[in-house]
Amino acid sequence: MAFLSLLRPDRFTIALVATAIAATILPATGAAAPILKMVIVGSIALLFFLQGARLSRQAIIQGAIHWRLHLMVFAATFILFPVLGLLTMTYLQSYLAPGIALGILYLCLLPSTIQSSITFTSLAGGNVAAAVCSASASNVLGVFLTPLLMGFFMQMQGGVSFEAIGEIVLQILVPFILGHLMRPWIGTWVEKRRTLTGIVDRGAILLVVYYAFGEAAINNLWHQLEPRDMILLVLLSCVLLGAVLFITTTASRLFGFSRRDEVAIVFCGSKKSLGSGVPIASILFPASMIGAIILPLMLFHQIQLLVCAVLARAYAERTEREPPAVNSAN
Repeated sequence: MAFLSLLRPDRFTIALVATAIAATILPATGAAAPILKMVIVGSIALLFFLQGARLSRQAIIQGAIHWRLHLMVFAATFILFPVLGLLTMTYLQSYLAPGIALGILYLCLLPSTIQSSITFTSLAGGNVAAAVCSASASNVLGVFLTPLLMGFFMQMQGGVSFEAIGEIVLQILVPFILGHLMRPWIGTWVEKRRTLTGIVDRGAILLVVYYAFGEAAINNLWHQLEPRDMILLVLLSCVLLGAVLFITTTASRLFGFSRRDEVAIVFCGSKKSLGSGVPIASILFPASMIGAIILPLMLFHQIQLLVCAVLARAYAERTEREPPAVNSAN
């Protein structure tokens, strides 16, 4: 029963779907649209301010110790995934609805998750401390690298200019750094109010999803999508995730990592952050594009949870079947 509960969509996923449906039926129009946009800007800044305040300085320092593991996760997140995303966009763009191929590339440029990476690593009996450090470092790097990489690839195609990166700095990076600098004074207060900070995190994402899907409805995006587009998008998400899981598992064993380290590499290196991806997309892309851009991310988010739940259980069961290590010391 515990295993089946991992496969069931959580309340936040249900809220995401409900918000997307509500926005499609009743989008924000007229005077409500700019007001909603200002609220989103403020909520995103608050979200990253609190993330900065939660980030432990000790976790950053400890992360440098296990550098080989972190390099593996970094390579999977910011090298392997982008290469796969570029290949997908290059060869399958003509088969996908407008904006969806770019959304797949954007998905591949995002940092890893924090909470789910740590949770699955723990369930599978992996190196939780390394997962905490690696996932946190990935999120910090993602604030810099995701906009830079996305801006670079879109400039190559004559897309969005690097001016959007300035907005990223003001709305995300500056609040994040300020929050971390204020951690000595507010860190304890923030840690004790995880429910409140969770509401801020999820609330900001739901606001962006509502705004994005509302704009998509106004611009008739959903009329351009056919059932085959959704089927192909789900298949592509499964193939991307499967490829990364296979490569990270194989590479971990080739480089001689322990089982516990392998688990951390596999789960941290295969995830993509919905929490970072949705706010960054709201700043980086025009409103008319955001719905198509985050749709692949929303689908991939649920697929990665389902697949990694199964994988974590398989790792845990294999560990339970193995005999305990024999202590050879006299």
